[in-house]
Amino acid sequence: MPKLYPGKKIIAVLPAYNAEKTLEKTLNDIPRDWVDEIILVDDASRDGTVLLAKKLGLTVFAHPKNRGYGGNQKTCYTEALKLGADIAIMIHPDHQYDPRLVPDLLLPLIRGDADAIFGSRMMRPGGARAGGMPGWKYAANIFLTQLENLILGLRLTEYHSGFRAYSRQALETVNFMDNSDDFVFDTEIIIQLKIKNLRIQEVPISTKYFKGASMIGLKRSVIYGLSILKNLGQYILFRLGLKKYKKFE
Repeated sequence: MPKLYPGKKIIAVLPAYNAEKTLEKTLNDIPRDWVDEIILVDDASRDGTVLLAKKLGLTVFAHPKNRGYGGNQKTCYTEALKLGADIAIMIHPDHQYDPRLVPDLLLPLIRGDADAIFGSRMMRPGGARAGGMPGWKYAANIFLTQLENLILGLRLTEYHSGFRAYSRQALETVNFMDNSDDFVFDTEIIIQLKIKNLRIQEVPISTKYFKGASMIGLKRSVIYGLSILKNLGQYILFRLGLKKYKKFE
């Protein structure tokens, strides 16, 4: 299938962990005329994700040991850059985010209107809850987003979506390899984009919570929230010149 925008090399990166049951469905919904290549990074899955991915013709990178969600993204973006990506778009292979919305995330980057695009589940009133987001997770999302906006001076509707696309310039400008290997990676890279004055835009997306979709529980969510507060504190100290952090330099 001819690619719609041949002037930009677009690579879809799939951070995978036990995604065997949903991988093929995810791939079937990715508009292939929008991407040049799809790579999958497997984080030591215990199912047949790697074998299936290879059978489906994907470029596969497999971690011998589980590194965590942030660690998976580090490999995703590093390998995408090595392959010459002008744009890297992250698509979760658990099908929680709708891959058919890939063009919505890519167009602003293709036009050069932004350096990073985030899909937001919170832009449409009631959309996240209609998609099955638990009430406690919804409330925590709103609270943390408001706090992050207050401290960072941004106006994002959500900081916690995993459906994202970055320009090559953005990935080469920020120190994402110095970020956490855990879920707070997503917040750290936003802080880095802010410090580097890179342009962030959001587009509305739908989401669906179902059995088999990846979702951290209450305990991990509390740890995630505390990690966000820690990073916001580090950002304040960094901005005041009171402490240096390699990831923010």
